[in-house]
Parts: sequence; structure tokens; C-alpha cells
Amino acid sequence: MDIKFYQFIFIYLLVIVPSSCNSQSTSSMDSQKFRLVGGPCEGCEAVLEHPKRIYSTDTLPDFKQAKDKIKVQGTVYQQDGKTPASGVIIYVHHTNNEGIYPTRGGEKGWAKRHGYLRAWVKTDSNGRYSFYTFVPAAYPSRTEPAHIHFTILEPNGTYYWIGSSHFAGDPLLTKNETDTLAPRGGSSGLLDLKQEGSLRTGTRDIILGKNIPNYE
Repeated sequence: MDIKFYQFIFIYLLVIVPSSCNSQSTSSMDSQKFRLVGGPCEGCEAVLEHPKRIYSTDTLPDFKQAKDKIKVQGTVYQQDGKTPASGVIIYVHHTNNEGIYPTRGGEKGWAKRHGYLRAWVKTDSNGRYSFYTFVPAAYPSRTEPAHIHFTILEPNGTYYWIGSSHFAGDPLLTKNETDTLAPRGGSSGLLDLKQEGSLRTGTRDIILGKNIPNYE
């Protein structure tokens, strides 16, 4: 055969094949570094769908045209409840003003279930995060109060859900939302919104691993 053919085979075995194997190995490592704790969680994997660039502040879709605009902010702490935790990703999603998770069509991953009203924020060097959105509506069945879902992804790959944030004054609130004895993340997440200019602001602080089963 032509000597050029053998040169091609040599280069293929030397460069292409090892490169392909390395790619598979890296992919396998990436898939293994994440660890779900705190019990089963349908949809927690959505926190892993975050974009490459995440900031400590974000704005959810439909915010500009919304009527009941809000800002949710807080500080994430290490297990001691005092030291700010940086680099923690928080995934949030909620319903629209009709109580449903809206889609536009063509969604991929968990957006098919969670809709497009979602965002990821990453705590800054002081452990702070914030996002702008609006007060969602309760489900059409009105079996539970309006809420915002929270999922945590720590820098070491550990991820888990914490209780949803509800809104003080919601007539659908029960003791299940307001008087939780051991709230996941260290607080019930109840948002007592205060008027600040053209929007209302609520605060939710989070303690990593607090009341999360099998966290250690």
C-alpha cells in the first residue's frame, strides 16, 4: 500500500484514538462528581443545567411586564451558620400568574417540566445572592400556597433541595409552611415582603446542609 496510507493510520492511532478515550474519561468523571443528598428529589438535576456564566444576581423572564415585582435576596452560610459560603449555586423556579409552569415550546431538559420561569445564581465572596422576579400564583387547584422552589449545588458537587419560599399573608398558608420544626436549609423560607421603591423585597438566608439527611 501507499506509504501515505500507513502514515495516516499511525497519526490516527497516536492522536485521534487517545484523544477520544480521554474525552470519554473526562465525561465519566464529570458525571460522578455530583452527589445528591437529602433523599429522593424529582427535578433536582435541573440545578446541574446551569449556564457556564452565573452571577450573584439574576432576573427571571417576564419580570419587566409583571405587576407584583419582587426581589429575593439573602446570604448563604457554611455549616457553622456564621461563615459566608461563596460559589454556591442556587436554582429557583416558579409558576406564572396563572399558577402554571409556562413553556414556549422546544424546551430541553427539566425546562419541559419547570417552564421558563427559572434562574441560577451563584453566591459572591460574601455569600450573598439575589434575584428579581414576581409573586407567582398558587396552583389552579389551590391545594397549596404560592411558592418558589429552591435547589442548592455546593462547590464540591453536593446538591439537594430545601423547602420552598412562601409569602407571608398568603391565605393558603398552613403550619406546614410557617412552623416547620427542622426546616431544610435552616429557615422556613417564608418571605415577609417589604416595599422598597417600585418593588417589594424579601430575605432568605441559608445554612449549608442544615437539617439535610445524609449530608455528611
